[in-house]
Amino acid sequence: MMRCSVYRQRYGHARPSILARPKLTSHPVDVGRRAEAAILAQLVQRGYRVLLPFGVNQRYDLVLESDGKFLKAQCKTGRLRRGAIEFRVVSTQSNMSRTRSQGYADQVDLFMVYCPELKKTYVVPVADVPWARMYLRVDPPRNRQGKRVRWAKDYELPA
Repeated sequence: MMRCSVYRQRYGHARPSILARPKLTSHPVDVGRRAEAAILAQLVQRGYRVLLPFGVNQRYDLVLESDGKFLKAQCKTGRLRRGAIEFRVVSTQSNMSRTRSQGYADQVDLFMVYCPELKKTYVVPVADVPWARMYLRVDPPRNRQGKRVRWAKDYELPA
């Protein structure tokens, strides 16, 4: 196998890559899978024990072992908007006749939220979430409101 510098000297350009960089899609399933992969990587790099469920029809995406207990986690993608990380805390299912939203109370223990803009993961207990959407504040609010603000730094994945 020729080394890159030898290849460059011989052919006048770098060796072409075997893999072409794919275009990232914005399909919700692809966005969710990227968030799950980033969360899983950060958990494993920090030494957490992670179990992955078999199949795709569970209400949780992964299970963490922590202090001898198993915690079911739902992975979410958080979007950085107006100084806060926003994510949905319900799942929505649609068919031809209706749309149904369902929360995760009593089905998961926590949300693992990955924010691609910050490349950080946040851990939010299911008991802390309101219905529909949650916001984790990164920047101080413009109105200087401090009460009832959920600060993102308080939910960061421990090292």
